[in-house]
Amino acid sequence: MSYVWSERAELYRQSAAHSAGADLDLVVDWAAGCATAIDVAAGGGHVTRRLREAGLEVVSCDPSPGMQPDVICFAEDLPFANDSFELAATRVAAHHFADVAEATRELGRVASKRVIVVDNLAMGADSEEAERIRDPSHVRNYSEGEWRGFLADAGLVVEDVRTFDFPIELEPWLERTACIGEEAERVRALLAPHISDGLVALERIALLARPA
Repeated sequence: MSYVWSERAELYRQSAAHSAGADLDLVVDWAAGCATAIDVAAGGGHVTRRLREAGLEVVSCDPSPGMQPDVICFAEDLPFANDSFELAATRVAAHHFADVAEATRELGRVASKRVIVVDNLAMGADSEEAERIRDPSHVRNYSEGEWRGFLADAGLVVEDVRTFDFPIELEPWLERTACIGEEAERVRALLAPHISDGLVALERIALLARPA
């Protein structure tokens, strides 16, 4: 699927839903005191950009060449030694990971001080079906309890958790993955309870953890 994401790269670099937000500001706040970081599944590079602006030395990685990461790799197999970075972060990407537990272990393995995970929260079966129709690379969103479990299993202690209401414009959201016609209508129907004034009422979760 990496070629698909390469084709979408510019849309995600320009996406207002990805390039800003309180969750992105929080990542920068939580990174304070760290000098080095890895941005895992960096996508459009917004975490990388903001952390570099904050003065950190950042390596970006992503499996899609079109996203123009520093290193091309999957989150489940980071080609770095243990404790290579003070901070490991991933934002709005984990719902695409084939093995989220292994990816979380990798985040914990390469980070000496902190791990930050930001992703969309699970909102029920209809929402998950809509996400998969819109984007077949979607695997699953997870609950706070599931994320706490992944982090604990990776030898990490959760220090802070925040949740955010994150309304997103429906039509651009569909357009970014070329979801049109009957599939788009099905997505609209499944998400109808969450749609108001052209916005989908998504939720995001941000978790800050450290090595145990």
